Amino acid sequence: IVLIGDSGVGKSNLLLRYTKIEFNLESKSTIGVEFATKTIQYDNKNIKAQIWDTAGQDRYRAVTSAYYRGAVGALLVYDVSKHSTYEGVDKWLKELRDQADPAIVIMLVGNKSDLRHLRNVPTEEAKSFAQRNNLSFIETSAQSSTNVEAAFNTILQEIYKNVVRNTAPAEVDSKGKKPEGGVVVDVTSGGEKKPCAC
Repeated sequence: IVLIGDSGVGKSNLLLRYTKIEFNLESKSTIGVEFATKTIQYDNKNIKAQIWDTAGQDRYRAVTSAYYRGAVGALLVYDVSKHSTYEGVDKWLKELRDQADPAIVIMLVGNKSDLRHLRNVPTEEAKSFAQRNNLSFIETSAQSSTNVEAAFNTILQEIYKNVVRNTAPAEVDSKGKKPEGGVVVDVTSGGEKKPCAC
């Protein structure tokens, strides 16, 4: 999964809140790309997510866009209190769709929902954009932890469902792996649980 969006929208703190249940009020802009993992259980399976936090600054765009190609999911993040970050969503989405797998699962995330008094992006406007572009949508607050786990878990579940739906039994070898370096998923139930590298 890649976290993308303008600099300062809270991508690093979303990742920190989800993977370590922490929040850093003095978080600095990401330089290049940072990485974390988290394992969740879904449908009697362990799903291990590799989450890449990308820099939102234009000068790192060449580096961060390289991570789109291997991604099966993306959280496209904007700051609900800064309309300019929402206006940038179109550019991020186009870049992602131009470079990522066409089957990538994308969720639009309005972060900093705790800043109600500073809101500059109406929920309905963002929800409408998400519907028009076939994206799921959620508003979060990394600071208060609102909907952070729900956002990540929802996209992981959607990725898992896509992988299972698109992996026909004839395409899977005896170890539950899809050939040609595809996404690994254990499609058997019960018994030993194997991770899904999402």
